[in-house]
Amino acid sequence: MSYFLKRTENNLWHGKFSAFPNDLVTHAVSTRTGGVSKPPYDSLNLALHVGDEPQDVIANRKRFIQSLGFNLADIVTPNQVHGTRVVRVDENCRGCGCNNYADSIPETDALITDTPDLPLMLCFADCVPIFFVDVENCAVGLAHGGWKGTLNKIAAKTLRKMGDEFGTRPQDCLIGIAPSIGACCYAVGAEVVDKCKAAFPDNHTELLLERDGKTYLDLWRTNVVQLTEAGVPEENIDVAGKCTCCENTWYYSYRAAQSHGLDRTGRIAAVIALKS
Repeated sequence: MSYFLKRTENNLWHGKFSAFPNDLVTHAVSTRTGGVSKPPYDSLNLALHVGDEPQDVIANRKRFIQSLGFNLADIVTPNQVHGTRVVRVDENCRGCGCNNYADSIPETDALITDTPDLPLMLCFADCVPIFFVDVENCAVGLAHGGWKGTLNKIAAKTLRKMGDEFGTRPQDCLIGIAPSIGACCYAVGAEVVDKCKAAFPDNHTELLLERDGKTYLDLWRTNVVQLTEAGVPEENIDVAGKCTCCENTWYYSYRAAQSHGLDRTGRIAAVIALKS
């Protein structure tokens, strides 16, 4: 399995997981290039809640979602709060949050569905986008794993919710862990260290890395561990291995923005939809 970038006809880039069946799902991770937003949001910012001009964000969303074969009014997107609420969405949710942040699915950090042609979209700037594809029951999910969500095991909870709603079995799932901040850059403080040790008492030594007097959290591995503990074969989990902070010319990174004296940045988006 592998993650790669594919250039589209309208000069955008799609991050893709080769393991996801093309006949079952449409999916992509956006990059920060090819949009109309002005600095510090330059240029394909897809988030309405970060201070960017709404008309620019909506133009960017149209450009990106149309490159995947959908319309703006098809998107379902939540108000992400670094929690672990997982919501099943269906046709009644189509368009929620597509052009107005106030209309997003409230206080939710993972969406799941078995409705065809309903694109789920979440936004990120260093946090971990986690894709779920149930190849047997034809269902998909998308989760937002910052340090809080990851240490509270949102990936495992999303998988469990898919089991409750769709009969998903962990061994039938393909997982994609998309570009996000890597252990190379993600220095954390005592609060995060303590919570990691409490959440992963048997694994924290491989998740917390000491270097140059600092402690770094490996969010990628932390999500892999909780998913394998939940029953997903590790060979079914594809880790993109792309650090948004290191590669901030391609992806938005809040940490990278801070290092340049900025207090805000845009957001990439992850999108997934079942094909009809």
